[in-house]
Amino acid sequence: MQCERCHQAKATVHITDTVPEKTERHLCENCAESEGVIVKHHHPTTNEVLQQFLKHKAATSGADDITCPKCAMTFNDFQLKGQLGCPHDYTVFREFLLPLIERAHEGQVRHIGKVPKTAAATVHRQTDLVRLRRELREAVAGENYEQAAQVRDQIRMLEDA
Repeated sequence: MQCERCHQAKATVHITDTVPEKTERHLCENCAESEGVIVKHHHPTTNEVLQQFLKHKAATSGADDITCPKCAMTFNDFQLKGQLGCPHDYTVFREFLLPLIERAHEGQVRHIGKVPKTAAATVHRQTDLVRLRRELREAVAGENYEQAAQVRDQIRMLEDA
């Protein structure tokens, strides 16, 4: 379907007006933007964000001197490629990677999964229960009984709610 305004580009924006009567318009992105219907935003890719962050971090920290002893990757190589050379790089470049990981995982340094924001409270409660039961097992296995008791109490509160 062609754009109804310019009659050249493919219509990708479809507008239905219902006041005063139902009418439909089919526009290309450029025509829709010029009419104020949509505004184009450049959403940077994850790789672009990573590159910007790493360039800034390296410029302010002297990270260029750091090299992985296992794969010989430098921090500058990591900046250029956007990926690490070996698992040992996570340890070598730890101080530069942690802020990036925290930002990507909303303040966490460990990926814990995601739950849709529209999920019901019961889904969040079940997720919390699974996490707390795992923490309880870990605390008992590590003989950290004080922490285990606190986690047990949290589990009871969630189960009673």
